Amino acid sequence: MSTESLSNQPSSTGQASTGQGINLFKLSDPKIKTLHITWFAFFLTFMVWFNHAPLLVFIKEAFDLTSQQVKALMILNVALTIPARILIGILVDKIGPRKVYSGLLITSGIICIAFAFAQTYQQLALLRFLMGFVGAGFVIGIRMVGEWFPHKSVGIAEGIYGGWGNFGSAASAMLLPTLALLYGGEDGWRYAIATTGVIAGLYGFFYYRVARNTPKGSTYFKPKKSGGLEVTSRKDLYFYLLMNIPMYIALGVLSWKLSPSGVALLSTNVMYGIWLVLAVLFVYQCQKIWHVNCEHLTHGVPEQDKYKFKQVAILNWAYFVTFGSELAVVSMLPLFFLETFDSLSPVKAGFLASGFAFMNLVARPTGGWFSDHFGRRKTMLILIGGLGLGYGLLSQIDSGWWIPLAVISTMICSFFVQAGEGAVFAIVPLIKRRMTGQIAGMTGAYGNVGAVTYLTILSFVDYSTFFMLIGASALIVFGIAMMLEEPKGQISEVLPDGTVHMIDVG
Repeated sequence: MSTESLSNQPSSTGQASTGQGINLFKLSDPKIKTLHITWFAFFLTFMVWFNHAPLLVFIKEAFDLTSQQVKALMILNVALTIPARILIGILVDKIGPRKVYSGLLITSGIICIAFAFAQTYQQLALLRFLMGFVGAGFVIGIRMVGEWFPHKSVGIAEGIYGGWGNFGSAASAMLLPTLALLYGGEDGWRYAIATTGVIAGLYGFFYYRVARNTPKGSTYFKPKKSGGLEVTSRKDLYFYLLMNIPMYIALGVLSWKLSPSGVALLSTNVMYGIWLVLAVLFVYQCQKIWHVNCEHLTHGVPEQDKYKFKQVAILNWAYFVTFGSELAVVSMLPLFFLETFDSLSPVKAGFLASGFAFMNLVARPTGGWFSDHFGRRKTMLILIGGLGLGYGLLSQIDSGWWIPLAVISTMICSFFVQAGEGAVFAIVPLIKRRMTGQIAGMTGAYGNVGAVTYLTILSFVDYSTFFMLIGASALIVFGIAMMLEEPKGQISEVLPDGTVHMIDVG
């Protein structure tokens, strides 16, 4: 078995000629061009994913919805993303991000347009559920950016990708209420939503034409088998199986919330049927995971090819509380401002709420930059701790607050949330290159498990308790994150011809 080190070969890792620096204005640099077209693809997925949030007041009026039905739409919007991120992660590692991102954008555009012209609540609910698939777009770009940038700058590159892309939800909050009013009439909100779908679909064709999976001359490493993560010990195998359970529980809770015990969108028998399907799928997934891992675990894994699944699990829980809380808060914040402050119009409430997502522009890249320069473990711990304190502050907001102070408080909290997300994904590409898509998919799925969990909690408690409980969960995750190990040294990837490639990670 021959060995080749990639630590000094920019063409194989997408290494920037400027070391840790990234010149975002050098569009002639293929990796910079790739970063820009990819974060904008993510931006559009987030715009169509959350285009309903600032328009919920119009949708509620048009369909005469109850508050519980509105909250059900919020939960449905993030539900499918849980399995979708797992599936998309597998597809990305297998066929590459270019094809997968293009297909996702085109498909999401079609679903978005259908949602815009839905005629019943049942149609709204189904299409909002299907729209959750677009939330998996984030996973695709993590692999794409990880292919083009080396470890010394991958943190800030992933932060720019995630932060600028996440701003799509803020763009929806700021622009769509005004766009709906410009279209005018009682169907203005429909045309506003449909517009975002058309743009996303057209960009899908553009991305397919322009994007490339890797720098010229580099190798796109693929998993030896698809269907689950490759782990490197039996202990990690059992740990991996255990970590899949919360995702199924979240989907089970969602179906219960949609049953007669919740908004009565599903019958009790349908709910039991879904539970049975989820149980069967879990057993099937366990079988696939065993199939992927049984052979190499039986024969033993070379020491240089091992990694600790513990690292993946910790990142999962960190993203549960960071991105999970972001999704939940972005979904409810316009209504929170509208119901807390009587003087606000829907347009103003949406604009003020956009401040939370607005911080993505600087916070995620900052979290990635801090990780690159000051240590990835230390950075994530500080940011998760700050996140917990931030939500504690939001729990104190009431109608007596000065509105600008309330907005500033949400933005301070948001900084720690988004920067924490950047810190998480500054580590993801450094665990195992050929499985980056799957690791990102599982981590991203846990973000949606967090969103479903928090939005379900919101349906039972008031806003103050909701924020307080998020803060308390952050402190628990802080304790878990203490066990994270700083990425260091090199990771190995083995090609089919037996050549071993060593990739620097710290």
